[in-house]
Amino acid sequence: MTTLNWVGQRVVRVDGVEKATGHVTYATEVVLPGMLHGKVLRSPYPHARIRRIDTSQAETMPGVVAVVTIADVPQHSSGYFLQDHHILARDKVRYVGDEVAAVAAADEDTAERAVEAIEVEYEELPAVFEVEEAMRPGAPLIHEDMAKYQLGGPLRAHPTMRTMRPGTNIAAVYKLRQGDVEAGFAQADLIVENTFRSHSAHAGHLEPHACVADYSPGGRLTVWTNNQRPHPTRVYLSHAFSLPPSRVRVIGTKVGGGFGGKSRPRYERLAAALSIRAGRPVRTVMTRAEEFICFRSPVNIARVKTGVKRDGTIVAQSIELIWDTGAYAEAYPYSFNAPKHAAGPYRVPNVSVASYLVYTNRVPAYSWRGLGVPNTMWAMESQMDIVARKLGIDPLELRLKNLVREGDTAHTGERLQAVGARECLERVAEAIGWGKELPPRRGIGLASFHLRPHVQFPSGAMVRLNDDGTILLLAEVTEIGQGGQTLLAQIVAEEMGVRVQDVITPAVDTDINPADSGAFDSRVTVSTGNALQMALAELREQVAGLASEILKVAKADLVLEKGRVQSRFYRDSEVGLTLAEVASAALSRRGGPLVGRGFYAGGHPLYFDPQTCQLEPGQSHSWKYGAMAAEVEVDPETGVVTPIRVVCAHDVGKAINPLSVEGQTEGGALMGLGFGLIEETAFDGGQVSNPSFGDYRMLTAYDTPEIQAITVESHAKDGPYGAKGVGENGPVAMAPALANAIEDAIGVRLKELPLTPEKVLAALRKP
Repeated sequence: MTTLNWVGQRVVRVDGVEKATGHVTYATEVVLPGMLHGKVLRSPYPHARIRRIDTSQAETMPGVVAVVTIADVPQHSSGYFLQDHHILARDKVRYVGDEVAAVAAADEDTAERAVEAIEVEYEELPAVFEVEEAMRPGAPLIHEDMAKYQLGGPLRAHPTMRTMRPGTNIAAVYKLRQGDVEAGFAQADLIVENTFRSHSAHAGHLEPHACVADYSPGGRLTVWTNNQRPHPTRVYLSHAFSLPPSRVRVIGTKVGGGFGGKSRPRYERLAAALSIRAGRPVRTVMTRAEEFICFRSPVNIARVKTGVKRDGTIVAQSIELIWDTGAYAEAYPYSFNAPKHAAGPYRVPNVSVASYLVYTNRVPAYSWRGLGVPNTMWAMESQMDIVARKLGIDPLELRLKNLVREGDTAHTGERLQAVGARECLERVAEAIGWGKELPPRRGIGLASFHLRPHVQFPSGAMVRLNDDGTILLLAEVTEIGQGGQTLLAQIVAEEMGVRVQDVITPAVDTDINPADSGAFDSRVTVSTGNALQMALAELREQVAGLASEILKVAKADLVLEKGRVQSRFYRDSEVGLTLAEVASAALSRRGGPLVGRGFYAGGHPLYFDPQTCQLEPGQSHSWKYGAMAAEVEVDPETGVVTPIRVVCAHDVGKAINPLSVEGQTEGGALMGLGFGLIEETAFDGGQVSNPSFGDYRMLTAYDTPEIQAITVESHAKDGPYGAKGVGENGPVAMAPALANAIEDAIGVRLKELPLTPEKVLAALRKP
């Protein structure tokens, strides 16, 4: 077995020291000469027609340089997934907080006063806030022109994804079919039906959205942003402002937390519009209240019907998923990602899933860690415990009986490989003490989960041998706290025979970096990692070729070790070249530096048959698997649920950095606990009623129970060194584990998140 020097080692993060000492630049700290400050006028109504906008008073205020409305920007619709909005509101507003106008001024106070001076005349329209009401015939239409909307970004090349239903509030429909679900239910000895509801949550990143835009006199737009996805942001801005892509440059700053909440390119358009109008750089920074009234995860309703045999064999699953996307279809990916996971990590021959994305007059729903899988696992893993109790079977045994195995076919038609589901579940059950006797009001619950890899979103990577023998790594790995830069530096160090400290990872810049889909959905490890390995193979070939020419040694006999190229047969000899010497020779003999390039897009189509959601036969992927267990104590007098212990096991394929994997596991578990127990974006009609960290409760270090992280390695064939990734897994199945533990403790079943004391008490008092 090959000994690895860097991969698999507990490497301290390459950006740790500079972050700990404050030597990093965040988007809020970008300062350019002559920079103005931007503020936004937002709608006070959830649904209203704009009759008149008067900006004259704001425009004449001292210090105000630019005021923009829809009349001052391109009129066509925009959108990364579905082009259903404009740079600023045109004709009408669709939620409380919708952007109506923007101001750039010499300072923030002046900009705020100018925003207040803008007069807008509205005609209020009927609004709809609940997703089920929005689906009913006769509900107020939020987007009357839906039939004209075009697909955007990665969907543009896939017209089969155009599944909106004009004349309704349904923005997308996605269905999965496997087998014959009705025939499956006919074979069942027991059919169990339940409805589960999840809620809106906020990503909770400490750093607000921030952006600096600079439109040059030559007609080029440069944007500094803390968005997780610089290249997709460039694509979005290019379309929104009708600029050639070469005229848009996006520079990714350090990100003070993302968790999916900064993965949509939309906020940057406001700074860009102001800079184009003013002819000067403009910085916009969201207030904390704006963060809460503009971003959230979608509300979800899941109706689950399960058919089983008396021995616990699942024969059929039927699931209906309804997603509240709010005023705009930013939650579009939920509608086609969730169905792939909805039936759980189980062998079910007959599956039917229908997923609906529905407009309401609430805050647009953006990504939240897991992209809908936490919502679907909440429903499915709660259902599994309910079924087990009705059958009189141990919930652990029911899961073990039905878990997918190596070589099984997923509900999407893929052949599964590197399946660590069983090991994760067994190790979690053992660690939590499944079956042990507990004190009164104590309970234990567990849950399994799976995550399909998002490897089809393309990744590019480039590596260059520098003059001093260090390696320049160019890959769009926005550092959002996941440790992606460190992981990739480990791969470079491993394959080029250098130290991690010898790998240079500059800020992401779309003018320099190869095109990439960005940091989201746990795709960096596999997608960017594979692209990087291809680039490194090309660079190693060039290094070996040049060294062979100089040393008169066959390329096959050369090795890269400790910053040197030398014969594998004479490793103790002084005969060899340092990488710095190879770099110098490249300039004189090749006329330039040695560069390797790589590109990876998974090799399989991203989108499925819209009727069945099935891939073509023969495709194979390494899904991610895991299990979570929680021990809780419930106070029947107050309804308070106190987590005592949490155990999480993740099948990561190969832990390239075990230290980072453990950190992701522990942080994700805490995020899942908050999502399951207390976090919720609350509404009063269309108005967010808790737009601050004072009112939006999040768990702190004080609330953290004992968390045990277990790493399972199944060695995937399609990931670098067998890796799968782990970041997205973190919170996925914590909510159902908690609900299952609550029932084990006090005998009541909760079917709506979050699992608050009020809901516990209501369930206890129910006759």
